[in-house]
Amino acid sequence: MNAPQRAPGPRSGLGIGEAIAFRRSPLTYLRRLAASYGDVVHFRLGWRHAFLLNHPDLVQEFLVVHASKHLRGPVMQRGRAVMGDGLLTSEEPLHTTQRRLIQPAFHRERIERHAQVMAEYASKACSCWRDGETIDLRKEMMRLTLDILGKTLFNQRIEEDAGEIAVAVTELMSLVDLVFLPFSQHLMRLPLPRMRRLKRVRERFDRLIYGLIEDRMCSPTDCNDLLSMLLQHQLNEGNRELAIRQVRDECLTILLAGHETIANALTCTLFLLAQHPEHADKIRAELDRVAGGRDLRAQDYEHLVFTRCVFLESMRLYPPVWVLGRALKQSCSVGQYTAPRDSILFASQYLLHRDARFFSEPETFHPDRFLGNGKAHQFAYFPFGIGPRRCIGEGFALMEGVLALGTILRCWEIELLPETKLVLDPKITLRPKLPVLVRVKAAKGLRHADGVSTTTAVATR
Repeated sequence: MNAPQRAPGPRSGLGIGEAIAFRRSPLTYLRRLAASYGDVVHFRLGWRHAFLLNHPDLVQEFLVVHASKHLRGPVMQRGRAVMGDGLLTSEEPLHTTQRRLIQPAFHRERIERHAQVMAEYASKACSCWRDGETIDLRKEMMRLTLDILGKTLFNQRIEEDAGEIAVAVTELMSLVDLVFLPFSQHLMRLPLPRMRRLKRVRERFDRLIYGLIEDRMCSPTDCNDLLSMLLQHQLNEGNRELAIRQVRDECLTILLAGHETIANALTCTLFLLAQHPEHADKIRAELDRVAGGRDLRAQDYEHLVFTRCVFLESMRLYPPVWVLGRALKQSCSVGQYTAPRDSILFASQYLLHRDARFFSEPETFHPDRFLGNGKAHQFAYFPFGIGPRRCIGEGFALMEGVLALGTILRCWEIELLPETKLVLDPKITLRPKLPVLVRVKAAKGLRHADGVSTTTAVATR
């Protein structure tokens, strides 16, 4: 196997230019690397070797075959400063132990029990809208997913202001701006304004999560939710302080991962449907066939085939997690090359999801590609990751996304304003950089099972 320097890629002695270019516009930079150098690209990020893997076979090798040879990437390693050792940031053996503990909270039967909450909360969220009103889609979806997560996994209405949490999440996302700068480790130890803000973010999240834990411990009834499950297990493990801290880390991780990503996915899906009203009409027709005028239920999920295809296609074009990064703890093969220890390996969902080799007309919003046998290469489409660290909440996210999308669209039509643009901000997640302003109008012509034409009452208040 060849030395890493023999892999194609830009040549830079110190890697400072590459680090700055990556930080300034990561999507543009990685797309240029893939277009210029092919499926394996070697570049430098400061003193570290980095490799971009841009083929499904390499993704499989990277995330499955060699999963035991790497650690979390630099962003998640830095993320421990705020998130602690939750599922997103922990290493083995803690990761496997905690995943096995948390997995039952996301078993299918539990998710199905949450379906009523998902549909009910989505209905309540959009019942506040008014015909002809202008709303910020992302702000509304962030509030909705926070409410759903608080109720289903913690059995509590999170009374914290959703706007404050959104600001705190944005500050956390700023970690990615620092990680690949030269001397970033030293910068993060200095009392710079951004570091002080990140400290306040941790304190903000601590107040929220420790408050939920304290409330539950003061009322120790088993609520049969994630919080009760974690407390029951961890408090039997010995050191009480360490146990509560671990519960805090896992709860915060689930809150951040399950809140931000699905809010972004719903925002992008509704944005796309506003551009393609024919697909929104097709969803409404499907809703009418499956559920008539009643509220959506868990058993409807399997029958909302086209609605699910729309959600999957939206995550192809705008994957909430747009890149996966790993740090090698030992050298390993990367295709025909060898990546040395401490190298950073990247596989980008955003790049592969838009690769014409694996998706016809890759820039086109075409939900039907997920119908029937139109399945993508299993390692070319991976919005929830692949391998041992595949998202534990995938089933929950898909159920929530489809039921929320259906509930909103049966009531409302979404219209883009002339000035509305979806400007992407690729941080830890792929998120809108600017408010996504739309006009909502009451959906017309919705028909109940008895054939009577109606406009949903909630949309005409």
